[in-house]
Amino acid sequence: MSRVCQITGKKVVTGNNVSHSKRRTRRKFYPNLFDKKFYLPEEDRYIQLRVSAKGLRIINRKGLKVSLDEAIEKGFMTSY
Repeated sequence: MSRVCQITGKKVVTGNNVSHSKRRTRRKFYPNLFDKKFYLPEEDRYIQLRVSAKGLRIINRKGLKVSLDEAIEKGFMTSY
């Protein structure tokens, strides 16, 4: 499973470690992801999603069904 949020599309980005002497070495910044089960009452079943902390906040604010529909529309996931 890749390190991509299925709701927001957040993924790994690269950058630099910068030391005190300003030497730069490459590093990765990982999103804050969780594997979480959600209950979908419209279909009376559970679905498992890999979501970021921001994705959890979006689901809490908009609702699971609306968030899933928007994620499919934006291309972050194909189906649920």
